[in-house]
Amino acid sequence: MSHHKFQVGRVVGDKMAKTVVVEVGWVQHHKLYKKAIRRVTRLYAHDAEGQCKLGDMVRVVEVRPISKTKRWLVKEVVRRGQVAELPADEVGVETASTAVPGPTEGSEAPAAEAASGAVPMAQAEVRTQAESTTQAAAKEEPQ
Repeated sequence: MSHHKFQVGRVVGDKMAKTVVVEVGWVQHHKLYKKAIRRVTRLYAHDAEGQCKLGDMVRVVEVRPISKTKRWLVKEVVRRGQVAELPADEVGVETASTAVPGPTEGSEAPAAEAASGAVPMAQAEVRTQAESTTQAAAKEEPQ
């Protein structure tokens, strides 16, 4: 056994190059009420091979400072995590391809368009068709 401190925690971030964020949970008891309070510490650990993924349980060992915030090294992956990777359309999140362009309800864009006299293209076409039919009907009906 090594003389270095070690912790076991869950990987919650793997977006950085050669670095993972590991959350280590521990219990602290309240001084007066003696109630157990769960605490979480986030450690930045060096992962040179990039073997850690989100949700993995890893063992990290304290080492000399590697960077400003990184003082831990991933020693081993204890257990692989179960993180579901779902496409955005299955979750119900709008992506750029499924989103409908234009102002949303409650926005100030329609009021600004009305004030400036600008009309969206689809509405302009409908108005011109409606105006032409009313003008044609007025010509046919002499009064």
